[in-house]
Amino acid sequence: MHSQRPWRLLINGQWRDSTSTLAVENPFTAQPIAQVPLGNPSLLREAVDAASAAFAEARRQPPHARASLLLRSAQGIAQHRSEFVALLIAEAGKPRTLAEAEVDRAILTFQLAGEEARRPHGQLLGLDGVPQGENHLGWTKRVPLGVIAAITPFNFPLNLVAHKIAPALATGNTMVVKPAPKTPLCALRLAEVLVEAGMPQGQVNFVTCTNENVPLLLSDERVRKISFTGSAAVGWPIKERAGRRRVTLELGGNAALILHEDADWQPAIASIASATFGYAGQSCISIQRILVHARIYDAFRSALLAHIAAQVHTGDPQLPSTLVGPMIDARALDRIDSQVSQATADGALVLCGGRRSGPCYEPTVLENLPPHCALALEEAFAPVASLHRYEQFSEAIGCVNASPYGLQTGVFTKDIERAMQAFDHLEVGAVLINQVPTWRVEHMPYGGTKASGFGREGIQYAMEEMTELRSLILRNIPRTTT
Repeated sequence: MHSQRPWRLLINGQWRDSTSTLAVENPFTAQPIAQVPLGNPSLLREAVDAASAAFAEARRQPPHARASLLLRSAQGIAQHRSEFVALLIAEAGKPRTLAEAEVDRAILTFQLAGEEARRPHGQLLGLDGVPQGENHLGWTKRVPLGVIAAITPFNFPLNLVAHKIAPALATGNTMVVKPAPKTPLCALRLAEVLVEAGMPQGQVNFVTCTNENVPLLLSDERVRKISFTGSAAVGWPIKERAGRRRVTLELGGNAALILHEDADWQPAIASIASATFGYAGQSCISIQRILVHARIYDAFRSALLAHIAAQVHTGDPQLPSTLVGPMIDARALDRIDSQVSQATADGALVLCGGRRSGPCYEPTVLENLPPHCALALEEAFAPVASLHRYEQFSEAIGCVNASPYGLQTGVFTKDIERAMQAFDHLEVGAVLINQVPTWRVEHMPYGGTKASGFGREGIQYAMEEMTELRSLILRNIPRTTT
């Protein structure tokens, strides 16, 4: 179905072709599903030209106009919900139930941005709190930066694009979007929705291109901010090259879950398994390490393995029962297969999985994982997790903090003091009590510490990152008397 329709880039409100094309394949069937134009440096420059020219109008949009555009965009996604779900399954291999959830989240992302666009983002300054401030009045407002470059990954090709575009529209910025080459279709379909919703010409431009063309965006001084979601290996060099430009980096993780002895963990087995293996673990907050108190370790291990055997289904992402779909490509499949093989060679024990299944990798649980191996240190981005036994809660916190990453951690406990201990000492962007670390809502601050990133997303917080504070000070304001 998708291969039959034309796909075009969006530059300055015009649908554009290119001299080259990019083949998009279904990761489950390995069959081509679409040909999209492949952008080049010339088209990228045109996109920056368009975004730069459009900023003069975009920055003057009143809040009600920004809000209306965002809400119409949300309605447009909702009207084409089934098509977006089909695209997510076809280009990303995302299991149907997770694809439906992503589309619903994208709708909510635009709705929340529409609501936030109406709210004033500034404050009255109490200058007369010091003698020098007498007869002065001041307030602040946030003003848009200008052209923002958005570089998005393959794993959430709709909602992570929405998390960059919606705050940009809400703040009156303009944007050039570079979607992931493996999953560009949802972004290009979203471009059509935005045009139908009445987005001003040139405000958001969409150009597919290879990663080799990204330096052009980094070197163009008109680009005031780079918003990147992807791997740490790519993200940190972007920050180094950005110079004075603003940068937001949402990078990798090595997410951990702590289950203390007082936890009510039995009802959470299904959500723990889903957070570990859903979408083949191809999320930066998928559970990779499960730290279990020694007193409940054996019972939890047995329950988890039984649930995986009975309820965690691998295979065709079209089926509603599937939780573990394909790896995004053969290279990713080879990588995780090699890492698991190396871990077992170094002494790890495979409790379940550890095998390929066509384009998929079976849900895998490891025990006795050596602390020096790649699966212990790096992001797996695969349906693989390791179990670890601990005696003291402080020991579990130390294990989490030993990772170079720090995105989100889940902690199951009934003790509020222990929960606050985790909040005070875990070196992560968010601590989730009695919840899995994959949990996220669109308006919460989202981002990591250490190698996991720089800055925060989440509607309000992304809007702050995409604006700068400006102050107005008025002198000779007389004190009123009665």
